Amino acid sequence: MSAVSHLRFALPKGRLAQESLALLRQAGLPTPPRENGRRLVLPSSDGEMAVEYVLAKPWDVPIYVEYGAADLGICGLDVLREGRRNVHEPLLLPFGHCRLSLAGPASRRDTPLRYESQPRVATKYPRLTRDFFVRRGINAEVIALNGSVELGPMLGLADLIVDLVQTGSTLRANGLVEFRTILESQAVLIVNRAAYRLKATPVQRFLARIRSVVQAKGEGP
Repeated sequence: MSAVSHLRFALPKGRLAQESLALLRQAGLPTPPRENGRRLVLPSSDGEMAVEYVLAKPWDVPIYVEYGAADLGICGLDVLREGRRNVHEPLLLPFGHCRLSLAGPASRRDTPLRYESQPRVATKYPRLTRDFFVRRGINAEVIALNGSVELGPMLGLADLIVDLVQTGSTLRANGLVEFRTILESQAVLIVNRAAYRLKATPVQRFLARIRSVVQAKGEGP
């Protein structure tokens, strides 16, 4: 197998992992062994195509792909927009649907944002959050957290939060409600820009298989 036909794929751990693997299997692509112990780099081959899988945290996938440590990967659109990584985005995928929302205590629901005076906003997405408020001319203080941002309003750390929402049950359980949707997110297939040119044949073959599955589900171009 020549080096040019070999691909390295950054596979996200966590909530996107199982659906990503299911998509790859449906596309007839080689996938890593189900029993892999603690290994983080897993070779796989179907005789026609060799793919080496890198198991990565979702926030790291776009970094590996941008810098060429991986040729392709799957991540959430929210992570990609927050990191502003310079990668090719050929295909949105039919899973991982959620939304990045502004939320806060129900008592603030009727307060227009333009009347907010320097609100403190807790979030894992400081760039997207700052952009949202700057576009509205609001001087918000953005507090970057890595844990449960719902604690911000509960403990008096923040007035509002910006976080990913799927069902809204976590917000409701903590006395919070959604105010605005900042970004509709879903899984996205990304490709290193150099690999897209230099490994055009295997990359296009890989993309064609994925695209056929997505189109069959009625969600692709």
